[in-house]
Amino acid sequence: MDYQTVCTFLYREARYLDDREWDAWLTCYAEEAEYWMPCWDDDDQLTEDPQSQVSLIYYANRNGLEDRVFRIQTERSSASTPEPRTNHMLSNIEILEARDGEVDVRYNFHTLSHRYRSTDHYFGTIYVTLMKKDTDIKIKKKKIVLKNDYIRQVIDIYHI
Repeated sequence: MDYQTVCTFLYREARYLDDREWDAWLTCYAEEAEYWMPCWDDDDQLTEDPQSQVSLIYYANRNGLEDRVFRIQTERSSASTPEPRTNHMLSNIEILEARDGEVDVRYNFHTLSHRYRSTDHYFGTIYVTLMKKDTDIKIKKKKIVLKNDYIRQVIDIYHI
């Protein structure tokens, strides 16, 4: 996977979130994809183990993401009703390591989220492992480091 291919994939994933194309967004993820947003502890350190420490979001595989999307689509998520309008911006995309069929990527994000006449900003750094699966690229692992100090509403997949 070259740099342009990686960028194109990441921009498309962000566009799916902005356009609320939930089913298309899910196709970006491998079945075994881990999706994790650790939280900051009282010592300003990120939690390190999603199995034994608090996380802002944690799904061990794509089944958790599918369930979340189902709740959003069927209006069974009061936190997502009404759905916010979002705008994702990605920057500083850097390939950290390339292996046979996989790449580790680091990039920054800034998301604007508008709901109830108010706009919130979410920003941070994402670490993602992309894998080549047949002719497709899939997310194998995603770790989101949210750098906001204060979040005034429930954080969800479309915020990051």
